Amino acid sequence: MEQLEKYFTEIGPVWSALIATTFTWLITALGASLVFFFKEVRRSIFDAMLGFTGGVMVAASFWSLLAPSIEHSEKMYPDFPWMPAAVGFLAGALFIFSLDKFMPHLHINFGDDESEGMKTKWHKTTLLMLAITLHNIPEGLAVGVMFGAASIGVGGEQMIPAAIALAIGIGLQNFPEGMAVSMPLRRHGVSRFKSFWFGQLSAIVEPVAGVLGAYAVIHMQPVLPYALAFAAGAMIYVVVEEVIPETQRDKYTDVSVLGFIGGFVVMMVLDVALG
Repeated sequence: MEQLEKYFTEIGPVWSALIATTFTWLITALGASLVFFFKEVRRSIFDAMLGFTGGVMVAASFWSLLAPSIEHSEKMYPDFPWMPAAVGFLAGALFIFSLDKFMPHLHINFGDDESEGMKTKWHKTTLLMLAITLHNIPEGLAVGVMFGAASIGVGGEQMIPAAIALAIGIGLQNFPEGMAVSMPLRRHGVSRFKSFWFGQLSAIVEPVAGVLGAYAVIHMQPVLPYALAFAAGAMIYVVVEEVIPETQRDKYTDVSVLGFIGGFVVMMVLDVALG
């Protein structure tokens, strides 16, 4: 771990963010690649993995994003340390809310007539991929902002390990997200290669969002607490509006809740142990 921290310190925040989010994208591709070996996954396992995704995102939102945002705000705004976190959190949630209303997409376990966003005649393949892409925008942004924060000395020596822990946690929960696109497509008759292609493509936005997040923080340092909270608000919106409802549409609701608890604990342990 020390060598990894040294490496990320030497190459700078933008390259660090790019490498870390490329890792999370590759894990998505790994999850999507299971479509070459299986046509479908048992619904109970699928719901548990989606729950795990939600738990990781909620834990990361607090331990890796909101807590550092408030801590940094105490130095910038000693009288109103809550203000940047509150404003950023609301802005992040409203940003995803706007995308959700205008970007055509279809949630994983929803019927063809339950697509959201602007009405379109786009194929279900595209709509499913766009739904997962909504997940990945705040995730990539969060990793980039963390590495950007480390580059300007926020959080001391523990910020880079915290950024690495966040990237590992996001990578773990990206594995089922890759499956969440590729497997339903395969069940609907799409070829294995196309199912894999769209599954991995849903996460290609993460390196882009990660680089933009790191670049914004190092060039506009006052936005850091807002940016951290922005990513947290965006992720919480995705969990409550999309991930949790998708796990509650069958008889395996208890399994998905246990998956959520497991994901939360794993991300919490990663952040505390490494960060």
